[in-house]
Amino acid sequence: MVPRSPLALLVVVSMASAPASSCSKDPPAEPPLPDPLERKASEIARKMSKETSSEDPARSGGRPRRKVSAKPVVSVKPAEDDPLQGQWTLADATKDLKGNGALLADLEIDLSTKGSETSGKLTCTLFEEKAPITVANFTGLARGLRPWKTAEGKWQKKPAYDGTIFHRIIKGFMIQGGDAQGTGMGEPGYVIPDEIWEDALHDRPGLLCMANRGPNTNGAQFFITDAPAPHLDNGYTIFGECTPVDLVHRIASVEVKGERPVHPPRIRKVTIRRGVSPLASASASTGSAPTKP
Repeated sequence: MVPRSPLALLVVVSMASAPASSCSKDPPAEPPLPDPLERKASEIARKMSKETSSEDPARSGGRPRRKVSAKPVVSVKPAEDDPLQGQWTLADATKDLKGNGALLADLEIDLSTKGSETSGKLTCTLFEEKAPITVANFTGLARGLRPWKTAEGKWQKKPAYDGTIFHRIIKGFMIQGGDAQGTGMGEPGYVIPDEIWEDALHDRPGLLCMANRGPNTNGAQFFITDAPAPHLDNGYTIFGECTPVDLVHRIASVEVKGERPVHPPRIRKVTIRRGVSPLASASASTGSAPTKP
């Protein structure tokens, strides 16, 4: 996941077939960064700045020359008590979904800023062709179709993200959510593999990525970048892109103590639908080429 400390709040799922919460030897949940969790946000920012400035300034097609090569998708051992035994596809997740066009996730957000309550909506375009396993998992959890395990050890089929919070926030880096427990320790009772596709660069804010604690330990928690994060390349699945980025920045700017928000922004509801991607709409309005995922 990201940093490693007792307060680390990124999805930390065990590679073992049994969930981390069921084994006392398993480490506490951690956020999605290859760097030590003790690293402060300012140190992370300095590293990001250094890595970015050290890149060749010449660009090709508007993208850095930094290279990310696709990795083979591995098989992970299904949890023994998983009702589906790890068998879940994009077709299962989008069953009976009406409409045409891109696969979209609308996240209705409530947040408190400077004593006032505000709301907004993030629309995330899901990269179903680039990361079909991850998109199927996220979509199935969001729609309440893919069974997941509660903190009490019961498998249930209900929308996993409705009413959850962004429990870990580092301004200038990322906002993390997706944990039904709201602590950063929650997991769905199973893991899915990484999907690292060609040129999957953490090169801009708004990218929707899976949190993990190491290779192939993705579950339900996710994060959205608040800025470029090149040090995450090759280690975290990018499975979508969210707009408007301004709302991501607003969420990342809420008051925090350490990495925990004082008044956690809440995901009131996630709606999965098909329609015109805001990314395509933005490209059309500016006359530029569509954003390449």
